[in-house]
Amino acid sequence: MAQERTGVATLKGNPITLLGPELKVGDKAPDFQLNKSLVEVVSLQDFAGKVKLISVVPSIDTGVCDAQTRRFNEEASKFGDNVAILTVSVDLPMAQARWCGAAGVDKVVLLSDYKNNNFGEAYGVLIKELHLDFRSIFVVDSNDTIQYIEVLGEMTEHPNYENALNALKKLV
Repeated sequence: MAQERTGVATLKGNPITLLGPELKVGDKAPDFQLNKSLVEVVSLQDFAGKVKLISVVPSIDTGVCDAQTRRFNEEASKFGDNVAILTVSVDLPMAQARWCGAAGVDKVVLLSDYKNNNFGEAYGVLIKELHLDFRSIFVVDSNDTIQYIEVLGEMTEHPNYENALNALKKLV
């Protein structure tokens, strides 16, 4: 049974429950199984040796999630091949691919947590009431140690892009 955390997050001011541990800077990044397509599954090991910015959004088809993913896609070109920028949501892989095509997003890797929510639960951002992943940012170094975390208090707000990007820049 996953740990339940209350009083830490809201959706439009209404309290929601996050499932999983509260990760801290310095923790080893938990492994995950995420779908790149309906059949292709990736894990943390697929990005071994790279610095990773993991941008977590509830659904790619909402305004803030769309803007967050577009922003990191724009920034991605400033970093080399040793950096992986991932966007994780519970949208189906086909919906993610359709959105990327329509938005012209080609530098961020979209990954789906739809199958068993194991990313959301491992990273402590699975919303119990909605089975969506809560808006958050994790910057993980090339040794898979978490160096930066932002779990927003309110789901509809934007993350602090500059702080996340500065954390990423320090590692490359």
